[in-house]
Amino acid sequence: MIGKSFVRRALLVCLAVSAASILVGCGGGSQSSSDTVTHSSPASSTVPASGGAASAPSSATTALPSSSPSTTSSSPSTPAVPASSSSSTTSVATPAALVANNVQTIFVGANPYGFANLLMTSVTVCIPDSSNCQTIDNVLVDTGSYGLRLFASAISLPLPQVASGTNALATCAAFGSGTTWGTVRSADIKLAGESAPGTSIQLISDPAYPTAPPSCSSQGFQSIDSPSLIGANGILGVGLQSADCPACVTHAYNVYYACSASGCSATKAPLSAQVTNPVSNFATDNNGVLVQLPAVPVGGTASATGSIIFGIGTQTNNALGTAVVYTTDPTRNTFSAQYNGTTYSYAFIDSGSNGLFFDDSSIAQCSGGSSFFCPATALSLTASVQGLNGATSLVGFQVGNAQALLGSGANAMNDYAGQLASTFDLGLPFFYGRNVYTAISGKATPAGQGPYFAF
Repeated sequence: MIGKSFVRRALLVCLAVSAASILVGCGGGSQSSSDTVTHSSPASSTVPASGGAASAPSSATTALPSSSPSTTSSSPSTPAVPASSSSSTTSVATPAALVANNVQTIFVGANPYGFANLLMTSVTVCIPDSSNCQTIDNVLVDTGSYGLRLFASAISLPLPQVASGTNALATCAAFGSGTTWGTVRSADIKLAGESAPGTSIQLISDPAYPTAPPSCSSQGFQSIDSPSLIGANGILGVGLQSADCPACVTHAYNVYYACSASGCSATKAPLSAQVTNPVSNFATDNNGVLVQLPAVPVGGTASATGSIIFGIGTQTNNALGTAVVYTTDPTRNTFSAQYNGTTYSYAFIDSGSNGLFFDDSSIAQCSGGSSFFCPATALSLTASVQGLNGATSLVGFQVGNAQALLGSGANAMNDYAGQLASTFDLGLPFFYGRNVYTAISGKATPAGQGPYFAF
């Protein structure tokens, strides 16, 4: 419930020193505090402290921009897609989507910071009501959070500061992999042919207020203050909610802060000022998203390219078709999953997690204290998922040897998985070969109002 317990956003991404190295740490600890608030986002424990890895190839086609990124166009550009190779997959066949104004290219490929299985796109931001725009490449697509969050080092536009009275408004966002701290800025956000005018975003590690107050930094095991910590220039949260923290309208939780020269203190924040899911601010196609990625083989592939299609049932290319709807808890944004005889009430679908994370101590884990799975042979497993509406289905998935996967140079993997207690996180591997819908809470769709997942 909305109250004084804190539920962390999902976003579990893990890093390796090199493709051949021992799998080393990521993640952190989910915490509760009397001064923090439940966010309308999936609950998630974090990847264990000595958790997993990702491969470390680099590619000029996916290089992140420097602190003075290239700019500036008045319309969004197509994301830089990694160069094709003999092991790359083909895109999902969606002929109508190729020319539709609600389709954005997404891709998984080589990462200059050594991460694998990260779903990326490009985002164009503009100073409100102007043609002064900048396109930011390599932004992580995250169906487990809400709102655009960009590292200050990746953007040079002087976006206007959102105010809290006479002070500057800043925000602390807690994810499974740590916390982000930064100011709240206003921008026009452009994705494909869609526009979200005057939308509040987070500018992470903004030099204007670079130091997070202790009440923020204590919420996560690490401060996510650099692109190198998540392998991306920012996070595009397109999850189940429109607003970042509805409870913060009436309570000064440790989420939004009023900042001045003398410091920052927790404050209330109206919905209009909060970091906002940009999809909910589109004029049309604003009730959710459809993520389409091609199937990839067991063992992974070098890259995969697909689409994020805005809207559900608003155009011919985003109809639900035969997809089954699984409604979610409107405050925790979770459904339930049953695996290996245990029912998990914290189950969710999250493109921002680069693996499948669940609890199974019987599967061999990788050497060096890692919590990623390294079975001798690939495993084919099943779990049952159930929405609050009673819809139930069996979901099949694979678990490969993470050490071998990373050593092979794979970047897009459907069998990359690790140990995580008390949670069933259907991360990016779940998306390959599926149409996965995320419906925003309170928005009308042909299957009723969100929040729900459908696939």
